[in-house]
Amino acid sequence: MATYDLVVIGTGPGGYVCAVRAAQLGMKVAVVEKNATLGGTCLNVGCMPSKALLHASEMFEEAGHSFAKMGVSVSAPKLDLPAMMNFKQQGIDGNVKGVEFLMKKNKIDVLKGTGKILGTGKVEVSADGKSQTIETKNIVIATGSDIARLKGIDIDEKRIVSSTGALSLDKVPGKLLIVGAGVIGLELGSVWHRLGAEVVVVEFLDRILPGMDGEIAKQFQRILEKQGFAFKLGAKVTAVDTSGKTLKATVEPAAGGTAETLEADVVLVCIGRVPYTEGLGLKEAGVALDARGRVQIDAHFATSVKGIYAIGDVVAGPMLAHKAEDEGVAVAEIIAGQAGHVNYDVIPGVVYTTPEVSSVGKTEEELKQAGVAYTVGKFPFTANGRSKVNQTTDGFVKILADAKTDRVLGVHIIGREAGEMIHEACVLMEFGGSAEDLARTCHAHPTRSEAVKEAALAVGKRAIHM
Repeated sequence: MATYDLVVIGTGPGGYVCAVRAAQLGMKVAVVEKNATLGGTCLNVGCMPSKALLHASEMFEEAGHSFAKMGVSVSAPKLDLPAMMNFKQQGIDGNVKGVEFLMKKNKIDVLKGTGKILGTGKVEVSADGKSQTIETKNIVIATGSDIARLKGIDIDEKRIVSSTGALSLDKVPGKLLIVGAGVIGLELGSVWHRLGAEVVVVEFLDRILPGMDGEIAKQFQRILEKQGFAFKLGAKVTAVDTSGKTLKATVEPAAGGTAETLEADVVLVCIGRVPYTEGLGLKEAGVALDARGRVQIDAHFATSVKGIYAIGDVVAGPMLAHKAEDEGVAVAEIIAGQAGHVNYDVIPGVVYTTPEVSSVGKTEEELKQAGVAYTVGKFPFTANGRSKVNQTTDGFVKILADAKTDRVLGVHIIGREAGEMIHEACVLMEFGGSAEDLARTCHAHPTRSEAVKEAALAVGKRAIHM
């Protein structure tokens, strides 16, 4: 019987990063993976393939609508969807091979099969009707999340799809109905809208992007509507009739009222994700779950059972790959006797649409609710030189700082490359920096990042370029 210092169940960003860090710290490590390839949802059917399609569809859109005004004459682009899907698959394969390489390089054993915890120090791995029991000093649950389902609406991944099916449609739907105006719905809606689909988004709440700064969300909705998205907010899809050639969705006001019927070729259900704990044997092993089905952990990622830890989407907190990665590193260091730590106040989030939306720290709504006195600095990309010459001026930067100390509490950006620009705010916030620190940091000209500096200057009511 094989014995390990650590067995990690799941090889998504949290799991494989945890395994690598533990191996670096001298532990004998194994990972358990039930799927054919490593990398979890993120690399196979999530973050990575969606970014490939977002990039490819943006190029298609640019070639069709933006090249001419820059003096680049090309004939109208033709969509070769199978080739675009092949481009996506090449990206997936490259990333998956990268994780396989990291396992070999760090001498981590990869155990293919479904993992089940038999209690402290024992994991059963089952595949093809056979099972083996592995002994280990520590176990990390990194099984991630699964799609949340709508009651009474069956996902077949052909006409009624989850994010997984929406990444592999064999033709562009004429009409795409999206249930849920969160990050995933808006990203995948952007892909298919650029490729020619008519997109309608139905959202239960009265706003898009729940949890994001309200002012940013409102501006983003206006931009998406200008692009051609239609939104039905404060509404819910209660049924989808699949009997005809086109789907017929019943949409009702969230508060109750008269229903309407919307026709669609494809319905994409993306109302969030739920922790994946199926078949793990958690109940039998005595691992406690919270009311939402997440594994309960303490401040050191330890579950209710000694030697068993949990990280990532399966525990509380934002369901983000980079949050899982940081937790993976932290728990490996804790198991090794070090002081692993994650600063949950500085975890950025990005919507990879065009323009992008990024944020880190507190929203205005959160600061108001907490009764924190704050100052706001805003700067629009219409006043940013680089954005003006590129004619990509949608959006703005917003910085929230403590009214007494000037410490930056939150930064929110909507604009081109916002996902890259957010990180100087993250570094500043990790060091407890002030808006003044950011305002006095020299930024290269001409760059979009100058808008961040100007927003910091605007906190002190002294922006130069507006």
